[in-house]
Amino acid sequence: MVLKDYQEEALRYIWEKKGEGASSRDVWSQVNKTLKTRSISRASIINFLNAMVDEGVLNYAEITGKGGHRRIYSMKFNEAQFKQYVAEVVLGNLMRDFPAETREAIKKVK
Repeated sequence: MVLKDYQEEALRYIWEKKGEGASSRDVWSQVNKTLKTRSISRASIINFLNAMVDEGVLNYAEITGKGGHRRIYSMKFNEAQFKQYVAEVVLGNLMRDFPAETREAIKKVK
């Protein structure tokens, strides 16, 4: 609903790394292995990971090595905390933009 399939796979891979983190190349490689039916560009992965850093979902450490600087991404939240964060952001935005309609929809869900 909120994430594209490749974005979800990227986050799952970083969760599996349990704090050690992963480079965009590692994430890109794993996502393409997992999806099998199509290929996602490395730029799409990098843009998504950087957007998640900007949103406060991912942390990163910059390291230097052969070829220059690169980011190692790690999760700021575990999976349950991430789901809570998404729910809060989505509901907050809905309440801001469509308060009456959102309240009515929540009543129907209960």
